[in-house]
Amino acid sequence: MDILLQIENIIENNGSDFELSKLFKQYIKEYKDSLDQLFEKNQGKDFLVRHTKKLDSIIELMYKTVLRRTFGNYLPMKSSIPIAVVALGSYGREQLCVHSDIDLLIVYEDVHGYNTELIIEKLFYLALDAGLKLGHRVHEVQDLFKASNEDITIRTSLMESRFICGSSFTWHATTRELQKMRLYQQKEFILNKIEEAQARRKRFSISMEPNIKEGVGGLRDSQLIYWVAKTIYGVESIKELSGELFTEEEYREYRIAIELLFRVRSALHLITGKQEDTLRLEHIPQVTKLLGFSNQKKLSTKVLEAGWRVNNFTQIFVKKMVRSFIYDKHNITEFRKCRIQKGIYKREDRIFASYNLKPRPINELLELLINLEDQDYKFDAGFLNQFTYTTISHPLRQKTYTLIKKLLKKEHIYSFLKLFYDAGILHELFPNFKKVLHLPQFDGYHHYPVDLHSVKCIEALENIKEPFIKGLYDAMDEKEKFLLKIVVFLHDSGKGRKQDHSEVGAKLVAQFAKKMQLDGEDTSRAITLVKHHILMSSVAFKDNIHNEKTLYKFMSNVGDEKNLKLLYVLTYADINGVDGVGGKTYTAFSAKLLYELYTSALEVAQNKERITDAKKRISIEKKVKNLEEFKTLPRVLQNKILSVVSNLFFFKNTPQNIIKIAQQAQETKEYTYNIKNENSLTIEIFRRIPLNVGYLLSTLSHLDVASMEIFTLFDNVKYFKIDFKYNVDPTIIEDIKTMVEDAFDMSKEVKLRDIEIKKSDITIDFDHSLTDAEINIQTKNQIGLLAYVMHKFEQLNINIVSAKIHSSKFKVRDSFLMEKQNNICNNADEIYKFLTK
Repeated sequence: MDILLQIENIIENNGSDFELSKLFKQYIKEYKDSLDQLFEKNQGKDFLVRHTKKLDSIIELMYKTVLRRTFGNYLPMKSSIPIAVVALGSYGREQLCVHSDIDLLIVYEDVHGYNTELIIEKLFYLALDAGLKLGHRVHEVQDLFKASNEDITIRTSLMESRFICGSSFTWHATTRELQKMRLYQQKEFILNKIEEAQARRKRFSISMEPNIKEGVGGLRDSQLIYWVAKTIYGVESIKELSGELFTEEEYREYRIAIELLFRVRSALHLITGKQEDTLRLEHIPQVTKLLGFSNQKKLSTKVLEAGWRVNNFTQIFVKKMVRSFIYDKHNITEFRKCRIQKGIYKREDRIFASYNLKPRPINELLELLINLEDQDYKFDAGFLNQFTYTTISHPLRQKTYTLIKKLLKKEHIYSFLKLFYDAGILHELFPNFKKVLHLPQFDGYHHYPVDLHSVKCIEALENIKEPFIKGLYDAMDEKEKFLLKIVVFLHDSGKGRKQDHSEVGAKLVAQFAKKMQLDGEDTSRAITLVKHHILMSSVAFKDNIHNEKTLYKFMSNVGDEKNLKLLYVLTYADINGVDGVGGKTYTAFSAKLLYELYTSALEVAQNKERITDAKKRISIEKKVKNLEEFKTLPRVLQNKILSVVSNLFFFKNTPQNIIKIAQQAQETKEYTYNIKNENSLTIEIFRRIPLNVGYLLSTLSHLDVASMEIFTLFDNVKYFKIDFKYNVDPTIIEDIKTMVEDAFDMSKEVKLRDIEIKKSDITIDFDHSLTDAEINIQTKNQIGLLAYVMHKFEQLNINIVSAKIHSSKFKVRDSFLMEKQNNICNNADEIYKFLTK
C-alpha cells in the first residue's frame, strides 16, 4: 500500500503517534536497505544528491503529516503557516553521506493564531522516533542574525542553508537575514575559518590512511573554499568562479578529485554501517571492489592523489580570494623593503609571490631558491602557485640538473623538496619518483606514501636529535653530505615495481649520480647504500648483533668504515621519516640497538684480524678488571663475575653495568627487582626462587615488549631484563610492581590467549654457536604471543638466554637464543609440536 494512504488511514482512524512513527521507521529502513543498489547505479555527487532528495521527501512528508494531524480537515495553505524547514551543513549542500547527521534548521515567526511551538515539537518527535539522526536548531527569523554572531560554527552552518518545505514567505524573510549575516564582519569570519582549518589540518595530517572528511586535502578543505567564496562573492557554487578565479581545466581536475572522495566516503559508510570517514587498511579491499578498481594500490594511489589535488587547489585559490581582505596598506612599505625581485618578496622566513606575476620557467625559480640564504623557509600560496604552474621541459636539460645539484648542496633543502611535493612537480624534477608518486606502502610500518616519506627523511636528516649521530653528520665534509642527501632522498625510489626495490633503487641512483656528476667512488658508495638501506635496521632489530658471524656478514655487505658511518645516518633518517620528526617509530630502545650494532661493526671494520667471541670476551674482561669499582670488590665476588658462563652477558652490558648487576645479585636473598620508566620501560629482576615467566608476560601482554634477556649469573641467581618499546603512564607503575611480585607465586595460572603458529613459521639453528641454539618465529602479530611461547619453553625445560622481539602492525619476527642443554638438539620435533599446538 502507498505510504500516503497508510498515513491517511492512521489519521482517519485516530491512530496513535506511535503507529505513525513505526510506519515511517519501516519506510526509512526499506529505503536504507536499498542504498547498496542505488550506489551501484549512481556514485559520487549524484548518489549524494539522490540520497539528499529522498530525505527531503521524507522530511516534507513528515511535516505534512504533522500539519494534517494538527489541523485535521481545516488545513490552511502551507505558505500561510509561518514555519520553514531548512537543511544545513552537508545536507544543505546536497552532500549528505549515508550515516551522517541530518542537520535541520526550523525557522518560524511568532504569529498569534498558530501554535508553532507545538507543530515544531511534533515534527521533531516524529523524526527522532522514526530513527532519523537529527542535529537541529530552532530560531525565530528575527533571532537568526544574533545567533550567527554567537558562534562561528552556527554562522558557518547557516551559510549552507537550503529550503526544504514550509512557508515560502518565512523562507524569503530568512534569506534576507542570511544575506545580512554574510556581509557582516567578513574579514573576521574568513580569518577565523582559515585558523580553524590550520588547526584541523595539523590534527589530521597526510597519511596512507587518510581521513576523507577532515584530513589535509579532504572534503573539509573543499568546504573551506566554498565558505570563503560564498562570503566574498555570494555564490552558490564555486563553479561560478571558473574562468574568473581559476581556469576551466583547473576546476575540472579539482572536481574529478572531489568526486572520488565523495565515492570513497559513501563506500566507507555503506561498508561499515556507520559514520566512518577514514580509509583504513582493513576497509581498502571492500572499497576497491565496491568502486570497481582493479587493485588496492591503484585505489589508494588515486585517493592520495585526489587529496593532494584538493589541498593544492584549496591553498592557492583560498589565498587568491582572501588576499584583498588581509591587505594592510601599512605593510606595503615593509614588503617593498623585502623585495627580492619583481613580484617576489622575503619577509622573515616566508617567501611571497604576487598572483599578478605570470608563472616563471623552472630554471628561473630554481636559481631564485639557490640564491636565498641557506635556512628553512615557509612559502606563501602565491609562491606555491608559481611552482604549480611553472613550465618544465622534458627531458630535463643539463642546465636544470646543474641547478638541482647546487640546490642539493645547500644545508637546508627540506623546505624546497616539500615545496616541490606540494606543487606536484617532485617527479618532474626527479624522474626517479614517477613510479612512486602517491604510492602507498601497506606494511603496517610506514605512515606516509613513498614520495612524501622520502621528503620527510630529508627533514629528519636536517633535524637529527640523537647527539652521537648528529656528531657523525656534522663531522662529514661537503662531499659526504651531498652524497648522503642523494641516498636518503632516493633510497625508496625503486618501489612500485615487481623486482626488489633496493636493487631497482640502486640502478636508479646510479643514473642520478651520473646526472649529478659524482665520481666513481661516490657512485659506488651510493649504489651500495641504496642496495642495503634496510640492512642495518633489519640486523639491529631482528638478529643477534653480538654474534661474530652476524657482524662479519653485515660488514661484508656494508664494505668499509665510511659506508658504515653513512649507513648509520641513513638508517636514522629513514626510520625517523616513517612518521615524521618527533614520531614514535624511532624509540630509545631502537636507538640503543642501532648504536650497539654500529659500535660492534666499527670494531670489526677497524681490526684486520678476525674478532672471535672469545677474543671479544677477553677484551671486555680486561676493561672490567681495570675499573676501580672492580678492584674494591671482594676477591670472591670478582671471581664470580669473571666466571659467568654467558659471553652474551658481557657483550650486552657495559663494564660498569656488569659490576652493578653482580652487586645486586650478590645482595639478593629471594628476589629483587628494578623498574625504570625514562625513555622506555625496563624491568630488571634478580631471583633465587622460581619465577613464573609465562604468567608475568601474560599480565604485561598489553604493553609492547621489545626484547628480553635471561642470564644465569652465580650462586643460583638468574637475571631477567625485559625492555619495552615505550615508556608508560607513571600512574600504572604500582600496578606493574604488583604484577612482578605476583609472578613469584608459582600457583598462579597462565591465562594463555589463542595463538596460531604454523610449523613453517619456525626455524631452528642448532649450529648458531658452541653454547647456544637459535629459534626464529616469523608469524602474524598476535597479542600474548611472547607469553605463549615462553610458557611453552618452560614446559620443555628450555633455558632461554635472550629474546629479541620485532613486530609491525601485521607481523612479528621473534628470535630466541637457548642454551644447548637438556638434549634439546635432538628434540626439534618436540619443539615444533609444542609451539604449534
